[in-house]
Amino acid sequence: MPAYLVTAPAAEPLSLADAKAFLRVEHSDDDAIITSLVSAARNHVEALTRCALITQTWRLVLDRWPDGGRIVPRIGPLRSLAAVRVFNAAGEANEIDPEIFVIDAAAGSLASPAWSLPVPGRSVAGIELDIEVGYGAAVDVPQRLLHAIRMLVAHWYENRGLIAIGSSVAMMPASVNAMIASHRVLSL
Repeated sequence: MPAYLVTAPAAEPLSLADAKAFLRVEHSDDDAIITSLVSAARNHVEALTRCALITQTWRLVLDRWPDGGRIVPRIGPLRSLAAVRVFNAAGEANEIDPEIFVIDAAAGSLASPAWSLPVPGRSVAGIELDIEVGYGAAVDVPQRLLHAIRMLVAHWYENRGLIAIGSSVAMMPASVNAMIASHRVLSL
């Protein structure tokens, strides 16, 4: 099930001031670099864990309703279902009331009896669901994931240059992997 970002997070979980304090940087010469490293680190942690850290909206695209009526997005934690659209054969979207779906936050899924949902009129990308995912605001992000971002920012900030042939710098410190391991959402 393809998904794409509709509304990006309003802020990063780690502020520029907090990142600079962690890096012990007292000048503003590298503010743009540090800001981009924070964003890259958040994206990296989100990609590895499949968890949105700050609230954001994603659009899921389905060809048909699942047989069991349970939709499990590949990103979480699931907060709410904002909109549901089913397309007819002419490609016109018909809105469905999101209230007919039950949100199972613990399982990270949406459920509704498949027999109660309208059949899409086109065979490809006939259904769109807009979901809100994420832990919430920056203060709601688990501390281990926030610290993983700090560690990645520090690692990338200190290892910005080209690496000489024969030397090696780990792309991601093992400690970061350990911090995010318990938050990873595995797919089967």
